[in-house]
Amino acid sequence: MTRKAIALLSGGLDSLLATRLVLDQGIEVEAINFYTGFCVEGHTHAIRQQNPDKPRRNNALWSAEQLGIPLHFIDIAEEYKNAVVLNPRHGYGKYLNPCLDCKVFMVGKALEWGRERGFDFIITGEVIGQRPKSQLKRTMPIIARESGAEDRLLRPLCAQLLPETLPEREGWVNRDLLRGFHGRNRTPQIELARELGFEDFAQPAGGCCFLTDPNYTSKLADLWKVRDERDYSMDDILLLKVGRHLRPNARFKVIVGREEGENNFLEGYRKTFVALRSVSHKGPLALIDGTPNAEDLQTAARLVARFGQGRDAEIVAMEVTRQGTVGELLQVRPMANADIPQEWYV
Repeated sequence: MTRKAIALLSGGLDSLLATRLVLDQGIEVEAINFYTGFCVEGHTHAIRQQNPDKPRRNNALWSAEQLGIPLHFIDIAEEYKNAVVLNPRHGYGKYLNPCLDCKVFMVGKALEWGRERGFDFIITGEVIGQRPKSQLKRTMPIIARESGAEDRLLRPLCAQLLPETLPEREGWVNRDLLRGFHGRNRTPQIELARELGFEDFAQPAGGCCFLTDPNYTSKLADLWKVRDERDYSMDDILLLKVGRHLRPNARFKVIVGREEGENNFLEGYRKTFVALRSVSHKGPLALIDGTPNAEDLQTAARLVARFGQGRDAEIVAMEVTRQGTVGELLQVRPMANADIPQEWYV
């Protein structure tokens, strides 16, 4: 009887290798990629071209293609918001990252999905000591227990350093063919990737979640502080990923596009926010979030003029759009860089 496993496939190197180690033992594997709203790749990589020599791609989809397995994209954003982001049982990490609660939740959802479809166990790419909150030897049993997966959770990259799981005890997989990786050094994974024939793969360094990013989480904390509530909409968390964010006061914030892709994305919100754009010089599109008064609007226009090609001009003409309709035209002197307080940058 062929056994079946569900792999949590992020698109990173670790989950790619973990899945391949199990596939090579004759297990039938399908993969899941969960959408939370906070994935770096799922949004920023799609609209910003930071490295023009590197093709844009969804690495989870690419990994599944390399492995030759089905990949299921599952939207858990709303459940994730309430169960993980806003109310993490185990608290946050260094920033607003509820990593332990996140892993418990995702493994639990994978278990639920797999049970309904006759899968026998779950694969993750976790490595002992790689992450400071969720990938510690003392926290790994918490994930297995609280998710409900128990010993049906297999971590192929560090399995030899952990107690035997059900798939190993039952002989579904050979423990000797798994690995005992640990720590933050990714050299063993890169060597294994070469050994398995993977020449092109996502770089292993860095995180894939915005909640581990200090710049992003400072914007989220600012949002919660100004609104005096810990909540967010999907539009909120998408906009926090885009542009420069400057808050001159508690009444309003300016979101300024940094490049063409971001400007194009912000265009989709011109009917929702007050928008500013120079009509006398090339420059970015900017949105105003909040309830600015007339003086605030002048300040915002001067700020936006500073980030366009008219930054050294005497006067820049700024077009104001409200609910998608062009309103007044402001003639403003661009703000000098030295006149922008550092504390305005969120």
